[in-house]
Amino acid sequence: MGREERTVCFDYDLQIEAYRFEGIMQKFPNHFHEYYVIGFIESGQRRLFSKNKEYVIGTGDIIFFNPMDNHACESIDNEKLDYRCLNIKPEIMRKVTKEITGQDYLPSFASPVAYRSEKAHLLQKLHQMIMDEISDLEKEETFYILIQQLIEEYTEAIKDTEPRAINQDVENVCHYLEEHYAEHIALDDLAKIANMNKYSLLRSFTRMKGITPYRYLQTVRINEAKKRLGQGVKPLDAAIETGFVDQSHLSNFFVEFIGLTPGQYRDIFK
Repeated sequence: MGREERTVCFDYDLQIEAYRFEGIMQKFPNHFHEYYVIGFIESGQRRLFSKNKEYVIGTGDIIFFNPMDNHACESIDNEKLDYRCLNIKPEIMRKVTKEITGQDYLPSFASPVAYRSEKAHLLQKLHQMIMDEISDLEKEETFYILIQQLIEEYTEAIKDTEPRAINQDVENVCHYLEEHYAEHIALDDLAKIANMNKYSLLRSFTRMKGITPYRYLQTVRINEAKKRLGQGVKPLDAAIETGFVDQSHLSNFFVEFIGLTPGQYRDIFK
């Protein structure tokens, strides 16, 4: 049986992360990220679940996750996955988008999947330059050309109308989780904040966010731990500061959600 390989690199020129997973069979649970994920399948097949829809993705397909888009995936027939992706923070995407379009906004990818996309070759080229730690004009040009083409072909047009009214009670719960992630939080607490009973909160929250309050909290904690690890904080300290019981608790969720150990992630910033 072939060995899994997981490689991650942070590009200081572009300020983005690049992941490469080879021979992966891991199942990833329903979760979200605070950043954009733009990736493609080099080989293999996966069943992807995103925003209450199911997709079968395979070689040559590009995937897009906007910040906060919930998603999960699993192997098909125990097939191994070779996968590359770029993680782009919203502030970087906004800056690049403004330079490309002249408009100050965050683009929204309309679908999580672009099947057999012609843009996969350009994405692979950029990804490999990042992995090879190339620092030159060609890499930056490729990055801007790629984002420009992806925005034009795969994002939704900017709407002039005001966004739809949101469920403020659920948003209040989200804000509470984002502010108090390091504390012990009970469903009773969240139900009081939302002014709902516990079942109504679970139903409304999951319908609106595509993820349960517990999964939302764990994702917030993982994202906060990533920030600390990127600053050189030790995994044990990052675990305690972000509400995990201990380092093992953090490691279990980190591998489940990110596919790397906290130590592996921290090492890319050394």
